[in-house]
Amino acid sequence: MVIAALVTCSTVLTGQDLAVAGGAPTPSVPVPQLEWSPCVRGSAFDCATAKVPLDYNNPSGRTIELAVVKRKATDPGRRIGTLFFNPGGPGGPGTVQMPQNYERFPREVRERFDIISWDPRGIGSSTAVNCFASPKEAADWSASKAAGFPVGEKERAAFIAAYKDLARRCEQRDPELLRHVSTTDTARDLDQLRRAVGESHLTYQGISYGTILGATYANLFPDKVRAMVLDSNIDPEAWTNHASDDDPRLTTFLRMGSDRTAAATLDQFLTLCGSTTTAHCAFSAGSPEATRDKFDQLMQKLRKHPVGAWTYAGTVADVVNSLYIVHPGWTDLAGRLQDLWQGRVAEPSPLPPPPAVPNPNPYLGEEQGAAVLCGDSPNPRDPNVYHGLEEAAAARASDAGRFWTWAVEGCSTWPAVAADRYLGPWNKPTAHPVLVVGTTYDPSTPYTNAQAMAKQLANARLLTHNGYGHTALINPSSCINTYTGRYFIDGTLPPSGTTCRPDTPPFSAPKPIGSGGMAGTVS
Repeated sequence: MVIAALVTCSTVLTGQDLAVAGGAPTPSVPVPQLEWSPCVRGSAFDCATAKVPLDYNNPSGRTIELAVVKRKATDPGRRIGTLFFNPGGPGGPGTVQMPQNYERFPREVRERFDIISWDPRGIGSSTAVNCFASPKEAADWSASKAAGFPVGEKERAAFIAAYKDLARRCEQRDPELLRHVSTTDTARDLDQLRRAVGESHLTYQGISYGTILGATYANLFPDKVRAMVLDSNIDPEAWTNHASDDDPRLTTFLRMGSDRTAAATLDQFLTLCGSTTTAHCAFSAGSPEATRDKFDQLMQKLRKHPVGAWTYAGTVADVVNSLYIVHPGWTDLAGRLQDLWQGRVAEPSPLPPPPAVPNPNPYLGEEQGAAVLCGDSPNPRDPNVYHGLEEAAAARASDAGRFWTWAVEGCSTWPAVAADRYLGPWNKPTAHPVLVVGTTYDPSTPYTNAQAMAKQLANARLLTHNGYGHTALINPSSCINTYTGRYFIDGTLPPSGTTCRPDTPPFSAPKPIGSGGMAGTVS
């Protein structure tokens, strides 16, 4: 798809008091008061709590709390303003993931912007969706269903029953909250946070799910957009089922094409692994074709004989999730696959170290992401259609098709639809242009979704990351960082058609980038 050049190459954004007509009116809601203090003693990050209405249509009713984190600009004499960051999900806790990934932002952005993130409503340390009375209850529920996805009639029945049980528990606990954790609600929260720090316009970076949040904000508050980078995009039409609540034929992820892009990325992993030696990729069988055959044989073996707790479906889920971060994810994944090939129980990837914040390991149960996704994005409501969808997806995307089909089966019986959803249009002219970043081999959000986002927004430029993994932020490219940094600082867009490459190809030693790594999985 060819994206028309919609904008000029350079737009200056440094003016902070631009008067732009149009857009959504400022809600008649009190601006949150943010009382910043060090997150923990000696921390470089500051924390605060914001109070916002549960329902913006009833601002005098129930309020909820948002956990917020900030790292001040490191060169305060040249500070431009505040950059707001959403790490994706839905369900990503910004208070954890922004500190973990802070060093991945371009140096000049860290110097000149305070960087703020938050746990969106329903998530983590904010007023959170939690459908269990205790951690043991949550663990028991998780153990009641197959890891990854169900295989066979018995596992399918148990999987469907588990998510029906989850829906029942959630409806009993806080049904009002379930109806008010939509992307639109969070976009309104973001505008309240913008107001709370005194910014007249929003500077924002959203990755993965954070792109649909950014696109929603840009169309609710088009006159407030100063600069916006959307990295690893969700096609708004796919997210909203083309603004239709009719019973959808496909799931959110199948509409997006997550199954196809995961299969294509896995094929690249096996091709590149087979093109090098076992010293660089432990799973290599000496050629791309032999390595692909080896992978297929391993999957067949695991179907019949799991290795310890490593089932076929659990391994497929681990493979897809491990493709998100190339360094060290791809090398570590190759090692696990080789262990399983040799009949050894593989060690899962270690989690990144917890950041210095008050609650570095908040409860992040599946119901938190589900509350946003299922309430926001239409999915088939009959649990019995998912097996047929799985087989159709497997025909076009093999194992990855099975994983991505069942990823949203819980939505089939979810008890709530969001009270406030933005369904379009997506082309309201923004005060300044948006920069859309897409990666060609992304296991979750296809490059075609970035093309669609750039086309649907009124004023956007597409920057291509000809690389691998989920989000260019987490899979470093100095070229991407140069363009995003310049855009954030003075509004200069990359020339139309610009393509960047990653700094380090897969299965070679990465350059040091400081601390990093995602907590959990962004989808």
